[in-house]
Amino acid sequence: MVDSRLWWYVARSSGLVAWALLAASMLWGLALTTRAFAGRAAARWLLDLHRWLGGLAVVFVGLHLATIVGDSYVHFGLADLLVPFASAWRPADVAWGVVGLYLLVAVEVTSLLRRRLPHKLWRAVHGLSFPLFVVATVHSLLAGTDTARAWAQWSVIGASMAVAFLAVARTVAPNTTPHPERGG
Repeated sequence: MVDSRLWWYVARSSGLVAWALLAASMLWGLALTTRAFAGRAAARWLLDLHRWLGGLAVVFVGLHLATIVGDSYVHFGLADLLVPFASAWRPADVAWGVVGLYLLVAVEVTSLLRRRLPHKLWRAVHGLSFPLFVVATVHSLLAGTDTARAWAQWSVIGASMAVAFLAVARTVAPNTTPHPERGG
């Protein structure tokens, strides 16, 4: 018999890993569009890593959701995972995660369809990565049971500061090098 706590442990750890992968994808995407790696790494390699991290974040969010449903302690149903404020357990905290799920799906699906979409549409939807990161971070801090621990708080602070720094760097000194998919 599998220990009933296994679902809870996998749900917690997969949520933390999903957030870390999202943060890493944000950092790599921002590094790709700034001069952070100019002359040090091939832009195509950075783009592939950015995509891989984003896709892996989706996989871990899926694992997070599946194990939350499998856990018998709180009893989450499909509506709890897909409808904001439907959860009886900390409805506002869970709602942040539901909104994050929709933003993540929008960003990932349009990224997979990028070549078939108008560039302005893709760019507008991909810009939702910033609110996605904020929403996922808030969800992690409010609903996550491990985020009260110092290591988790410092991880969130460090990653958030790095994302903010690169976002500002991108805004202040926009990239003038060609994008690898647009002829670079």
